[in-house]
Amino acid sequence: MQLTPNYFNDRVCLNVLANSIDNARAIYEAAQTNVVVGVLSKNYPDNEQAITDMKKYALAIDNAISVGLGAGDPNQSNMVSEISAVLQPQHVNQVFTGVGTSRALLGQKETVINGLVSPTGKVGLVNIATGPLSSKSPAAIVPVETAIALLKDMGGSSIKYFPMGGLKHVDEYEYVAKCCAEYDFYLEPTGGIDLDNYEAILKIALDAGVKKVIPHIYTSIIDKETGATRTEDVKQLLAITQKLAG
Repeated sequence: MQLTPNYFNDRVCLNVLANSIDNARAIYEAAQTNVVVGVLSKNYPDNEQAITDMKKYALAIDNAISVGLGAGDPNQSNMVSEISAVLQPQHVNQVFTGVGTSRALLGQKETVINGLVSPTGKVGLVNIATGPLSSKSPAAIVPVETAIALLKDMGGSSIKYFPMGGLKHVDEYEYVAKCCAEYDFYLEPTGGIDLDNYEAILKIALDAGVKKVIPHIYTSIIDKETGATRTEDVKQLLAITQKLAG
């Protein structure tokens, strides 16, 4: 069972949501395996049902699953850690304060675990108060470099930069990308990414020299009627990825 995502050219792996196992299979094929497919813990009433269902997803797509919180919901942090410990997925989404728990329960270093940090409106500074209690407290604003060091201390793999609002925080995002490259850390841009701005967002990370990028493209490519991610859109995202990271 492969525990690390399959990156295109060892550099970029898409992260998109699936609403069914069939949708997950179609996405995996459309992305030519360069994808982790998000399944949200928030959609399940308890750990047992989440584990049972997510195991089926993992079997269908060679374990290329991303265990999600659900819109960055900090209240899902413990559930994500607990189900990931059993599933051993390729990718885990976490709030900043949940990273250490997830890594310890996984018991291995291969699975990618991101830590959610948010833009502050100031270049060079991020908010790390994204946990269940801390998100309700005054912001904890720290230098990007410190956030990366703290995430490394906890066994994290990458910064999940959310919510970006597409290119709304482009100056801040450029600095985050520069720091991730400088400190050998992965980057996961998230929030408001669509087919129109994806190329610009990915190019910034690649041009900065980020070693591995996992862009999250969610609601913009989901069919509103079926709730399924559109495979044609996934193919477009892959084509852009291949052009930039080829």
